[in-house]
Amino acid sequence: MSTAAERHPHLSVVPSMPAQPPAPVEGVVVEKTKAVEKAALPSWLGAAVNHAKDNNYYAPLARRGWGRIAHDWMDRYHDDYPHLIDSTRKALREAPADKHAELKKAVRDRRAEYLQHRLTRAGVTGAWAAAGGVSLTAATATGAFWVDLAAGLGAYLYGMWRGVGSEPIDNVSVPVSAGSAQQPVLTQTSDAQQPALTQPSSPAVGPADEEALLSALVKADIITAAERQETRVVGGVRRDGPGWAASIELPEGMPALRATSKVNNLAGALRKKVSQLEFKPDTSETGHEGMVTLWVADEPNPHAGPKVYSELINAPRWHFWRDGIPLGMDARQARQVLRLIWSSIMIGGLQDYGKSYLARLIAAAAALDPTVRIIVITGKKGPDWTPLKKIAHRFIAGSDPDTIREAFVAMTEVIDDMQARGEELDRLFDKEPHRVPEGKITPELADDGMGPVLLIVEELQELLGGAAITKMPVPDDDSEKPRLVSAKPLLVDLFARFNRVARFVLGMGLYITQRPDASGVPTELRDVCVKRACFRTKTRESSEMVLGEMAVAAGASPHALLESSKGVLVLDEGAEDGYRTLRGDVIDLPDFVKISERGLELRLAKGTLSGDALQRYQEQQAAQEAGLTVEAALRVMDDLKVVRMRTETLAAALHLTVDELKVKMRAAGVPDPTPIGAIDGLVNPRGYKRETLASA
Repeated sequence: MSTAAERHPHLSVVPSMPAQPPAPVEGVVVEKTKAVEKAALPSWLGAAVNHAKDNNYYAPLARRGWGRIAHDWMDRYHDDYPHLIDSTRKALREAPADKHAELKKAVRDRRAEYLQHRLTRAGVTGAWAAAGGVSLTAATATGAFWVDLAAGLGAYLYGMWRGVGSEPIDNVSVPVSAGSAQQPVLTQTSDAQQPALTQPSSPAVGPADEEALLSALVKADIITAAERQETRVVGGVRRDGPGWAASIELPEGMPALRATSKVNNLAGALRKKVSQLEFKPDTSETGHEGMVTLWVADEPNPHAGPKVYSELINAPRWHFWRDGIPLGMDARQARQVLRLIWSSIMIGGLQDYGKSYLARLIAAAAALDPTVRIIVITGKKGPDWTPLKKIAHRFIAGSDPDTIREAFVAMTEVIDDMQARGEELDRLFDKEPHRVPEGKITPELADDGMGPVLLIVEELQELLGGAAITKMPVPDDDSEKPRLVSAKPLLVDLFARFNRVARFVLGMGLYITQRPDASGVPTELRDVCVKRACFRTKTRESSEMVLGEMAVAAGASPHALLESSKGVLVLDEGAEDGYRTLRGDVIDLPDFVKISERGLELRLAKGTLSGDALQRYQEQQAAQEAGLTVEAALRVMDDLKVVRMRTETLAAALHLTVDELKVKMRAAGVPDPTPIGAIDGLVNPRGYKRETLASA
């Protein structure tokens, strides 16, 4: 009997299945199902995965890209509102009482705007996130593996694209994009000695975290490694405008000034320029003597940029007392205003760095306020301050002995005027106390004749040099032959006395020197200048001569400014918040001329033109009127077709007396009448010739 296999040779015999399943054998490879085979990666995708595994800079690049996305979102979420609110609160603390209500309303408005902005931003982001999540969930449920792969790969590539930049990631060099100006270069890694792409890097925006900042403080020798645990970064490292900021609580027993005096060390530890750092004691309500604030600009030169022309150029009028002096912008792009009422200011620094421009801003604000009386004493003749001749109560230029003596007379007169003003205040306080409630001049009194007096002393070092070789009698020596001494200490004492006597009656001094040393900045004068501004200097000692040792110890560093820092100044107003570094606005000389002309018109309209300026104006008016008289005399001679006329005949033709005609002719530069030969039956009377009038 044949078997089934014999009858059907094309069939295979299947052995019967065992009753129990075999035990699993370790190491046996199970074949893929069709579903798994479907999911097998294509060769191109497998090659890409292997390439990413072999090159360790893609993952950090994507990580940094998504970190930047998160940072950008937070930056837009806050949108500088915290800084605006803080700036307004700071202005509220410094503002006079009559401005408090307005500034409090501004704080409330900005807080409300900030809340609305955050709600809008969060709502929009939430809506997009919900829409994206629903779409991705639906696509994943219907498209399976390939949708997941496309979504993940898209997110990965987008993070890489956003992460491309110049900063190294975890010591791994990142290739730059094709459009970058810098190209990758080949270097050798220290471990595998394999060639790798590296990118020339710029300093990072800020420390990665608080620990990195604390490490920088240790490296800067501000704190020791043992004091690291006692040092706190209050509020963390945060963005603040075009830079980052941190509030640091120092170890117990360490004053803030000791830390801020090492700002150069900290700049080196952070790999930054000193001009990028603001490192000062924390004078806020939440700070104390052992806290400092640090702000670091993103850009190596945070004050770089085109000229910013002052708003004073187009202002028809300015209120010196109410509006202050618009100076410029600090590194955080915040506008800065100088309040000079009740104080004086010293300006110093190297030549050609902007001292005259800063002084010009102050003078321009004063020129546009007709209640301000301006006195100019400059040690150098030139066009810089000539426009103020039109409005200055006194204008003195030069450093020769005669000019120095003239300056003494002018300073003595202005000090006497200030003392007389003080006596008038005493009288008003006795008889009309409601007009001087605090015993000081009010804006109403200033508008009524007791306006501010601005003393501008330019080229102080030249004036002191000229005074050093000028001999003057010893004050209060009434003998027939008083002893002669050098005028330099006497002149310094006069300037300092003006600051002391005039401060409470709206006298303000503006002193500019180009020699920031002991000879150009006498300490007895600097110490009575509450506000001080310093442009670039070469040494720390020069900075201390202008700003004082305390300001430099607190972190003010004009000596760290760059050679390119034209117009950048460090301003110390003697306030609790310390110094400020800013870039001043610009008023060019032609614009300064126009401002002075507007100042003249304002003073003529208000009746406050006085002193030398009033005399010059009256002389100019007389000369113009006399010029019209000469033109009229020439027309009379032309109409009569004569070339000479007797004085009496010409005066009658012009409807003037003989004396009036002579005065006007003298004002026009015409000599007095001379013999003109026989005329009108007279042998040789006196009169005027046409050629003489025409030449005048």
